Amino acid sequence: MKNLKDGIRSLVRIDFYGHVHKYFRGTDADQRCATEVKILKELELRKCPFVPVLIDYKLEENYLCTTNCGSPAPNISRKKSDSLFAKLENDFGIRHDDPEPRNITYDPNAGQFCVIDFELATLLADPSKS
Repeated sequence: MKNLKDGIRSLVRIDFYGHVHKYFRGTDADQRCATEVKILKELELRKCPFVPVLIDYKLEENYLCTTNCGSPAPNISRKKSDSLFAKLENDFGIRHDDPEPRNITYDPNAGQFCVIDFELATLLADPSKS
């Protein structure tokens, strides 16, 4: 596996098939992992098309595996990234509590920007049910 990120809060690797493997580290690793799993499950239920899909997870190991959402989008404008985070909250009921451009990727296969890293996110009421 190829390392994508090896930091104080996580180790992120990509495998031969393009799946993303994230190992949480540091402060509250168990809570951050559980939050990301919970949010990704809910986003799948709510049919959000611009986020990774959860493939596997092991909470006892602070580990999860998701589909790949492309590469970082370092040149995305603040206006565009803010609109993606607003869409996530308004249309899918997920508030990303770290709404920074670094949490946006571009997926050339899907031809769209995607939001990633939901370890700091809040589950809100499902807007489709109101």
